[in-house]
Amino acid sequence: MKQKALAFELGESWNQRKISLLEQKEDIENDLLQQVAEALKVPVEAIENFDEEAAIFNIQNNYEGSNSKAASVGVTNYQCHFNPLDKVVELYERLLASEKEKVELLKKK
Repeated sequence: MKQKALAFELGESWNQRKISLLEQKEDIENDLLQQVAEALKVPVEAIENFDEEAAIFNIQNNYEGSNSKAASVGVTNYQCHFNPLDKVVELYERLLASEKEKVELLKKK
């Protein structure tokens, strides 16, 4: 998610610059972390336990045709338990609602 989109999700007092500064912090207050997790639609634990190296490894190795490579290093192939198309539609609907809200705010001004 882009910083500007996250700022929009967090509310009027947020902007891209403030999100950038937040990303640079080593520690984030629990209340704020909860708000960010809700805006990103992920559990707080996903942020707290995020491992950049593991994420990069998964991105590089979990694509169609990579099973033999992953098996050779002892990585269990992750099975998706949801329909990815449903997630795309959900994201589209959220983006559409967000754009409608922006249009309404602009009309009011």
